Amino acid sequence: MNGFDFTEIARRYERDSVVQRAAAEVLISLLQIGPREDVLDLGCGTGHLTGRISEITSGRVAGMDPAPGMVAEARSKYGSDRIGFEIAAAEDLQACDEFDVIFCNSALQWFSDPERAVTACKRALRPGGRIGVQAPARHDYCPNFLKGIDEVACHPDTATTFAQFRSPWLFLETGDAYADIFRRAGFVVPFARIEATSARYSPDQMLKVFESGAAAGYLNVNCYGGSVPDGYVHSFRRILADAFRAQADANGQVELVFHRIYLVALRSI
Repeated sequence: MNGFDFTEIARRYERDSVVQRAAAEVLISLLQIGPREDVLDLGCGTGHLTGRISEITSGRVAGMDPAPGMVAEARSKYGSDRIGFEIAAAEDLQACDEFDVIFCNSALQWFSDPERAVTACKRALRPGGRIGVQAPARHDYCPNFLKGIDEVACHPDTATTFAQFRSPWLFLETGDAYADIFRRAGFVVPFARIEATSARYSPDQMLKVFESGAAAGYLNVNCYGGSVPDGYVHSFRRILADAFRAQADANGQVELVFHRIYLVALRSI
């Protein structure tokens, strides 16, 4: 993964990541995890989905995330004799023929070297095993967020600094483009589809969704060459909040749209 430390948002992530959770249930349904299968939750965050997976299977369940703060939260809440957690990026996955299923929810976009990470995943799976992925997709992954970001990019208080922003994310435009990464690693890809999902939120709830994931990129100094001026983050959040409020309808709600890739890939040998 990209090395972006989610530690700062670890404590509020489980409370605020409502969008990720809804999408995760779709991924769980796609994977059809068996009652005795061994499962790796790759990019496990604070472990709430690792815990959910442990209720489905009596097999071994493991969680992996590169952020120490996330893993510390996961261990404190869900660690047990059967559920273990490791601090590591997907690219550094060392397991070999250990898992029947890899569950990867809202993490693929952070992979710094997706080819290496996917190859490591294939090695970690047993023959016949499978990986399921859900992640934001397309350059317009969330049109609502991007409208707000456009305001940040144009506002006199933030425009000069934001012009230095470089996206850390992997966003591809088609299901086939995502599937090709897995095919090159030797997977068979029976399902890869980008879908638009939507739900209604208040502007304040939208901000919580933004802070639960996207903020770790947009407000990361590493994406600006290592420094931002004093007051930039405060101004960014203020402008974004105003932009989200401007999107609300007469009932004070916003139709929040995400484009998401859902993919299942199989290790045949």
